[in-house]
Amino acid sequence: MAFLVKFPTQFLHCERDSAALLKGGDKRWNVPRFTKMRPNTLIVASISSTSTQIIDMSALSVSSIAQSAVMVNGCTGKMGKSVIQAAISAGLDVVPISFGSLEESGQMVEVGGKEIQVHGPLERENVLSSTFAQYPNLVVVDYTLPAAVNINAELYCKIGVPFVMGTTGGDRNQLYKTVEDSKNYAVISPQMGKQVVAFLAAMEIMAEQFPGAFYGYKLQVLESHQASKLDMSGTAKDVISCFEKLGVSFDINEIQMIRDPKQQIEMVGVPEEHLFGHAFHMYHLTSPDQTVSFEFQHNVCGRSIYAEGTVDAVIFLAKKVRAKADKRIYNMIDVLREGNMR
Repeated sequence: MAFLVKFPTQFLHCERDSAALLKGGDKRWNVPRFTKMRPNTLIVASISSTSTQIIDMSALSVSSIAQSAVMVNGCTGKMGKSVIQAAISAGLDVVPISFGSLEESGQMVEVGGKEIQVHGPLERENVLSSTFAQYPNLVVVDYTLPAAVNINAELYCKIGVPFVMGTTGGDRNQLYKTVEDSKNYAVISPQMGKQVVAFLAAMEIMAEQFPGAFYGYKLQVLESHQASKLDMSGTAKDVISCFEKLGVSFDINEIQMIRDPKQQIEMVGVPEEHLFGHAFHMYHLTSPDQTVSFEFQHNVCGRSIYAEGTVDAVIFLAKKVRAKADKRIYNMIDVLREGNMR
């Protein structure tokens, strides 16, 4: 009979001829003492003998991740580049191919020491088919443009390649219908920042369990993003929806959208180096008699939170495919619930 013990931290062990006592529940086993070892090491020991098998769990996890290949469409954009860098750091196999616009077709882009060739719209189907045949464990990440959301999703589903859709916009109802009808694997989320998603989930739980808790309170909302973001924050809309369930009356047009760099620095407090990539959200609640106030705030500088969340979604989806789980649309809540965040 053998048992497994995983040590999350470093430990010391003596020579084999003396035994260390390991406690487990109501039982006690003698196992050989151990020399200093790396974190995340698995010990396989036998009760009937003193033999010990040592397995490096870090190597196993890296090997498992390395089996997954990822193709990032939109590699010329800031978000696409961030995802590629995060994927390389995580040990994923980034394929040297990406989709781009007609003007970008034929370009070679270097990201994280890897050269990636950009293919235009006319080549998409043939390129994706051959890439999927070459990399059967492929997961596609989409950070293209809103206008390409639906046509790209239709192609992914036609070929049957699992994909993570990080691009916002497009016809979202049609997007979901396309995936549902095709029975394809996909993670679709307008918000890839896993910590922000966790915050939104907590707000949803509060709204469901304590409806009307903030009845009569006045809400002020301010959101600041880089000047290139012309539309209103979808995250702010989701949070406001929760506050409305909590009894707050609010007109969505009252959101203060800050896009002027000078205001962002002086009024919002955005660091100057992040003016071209940030997401600041502030929610201020005041009681009817103005004697009580609550403030909720979540500020993001840069794109790393979204890139890391996207890579987690890729790893999550690759595991679902390998496990032959249900072919369906997953979201970042599903990724969070899996609990295997890096």
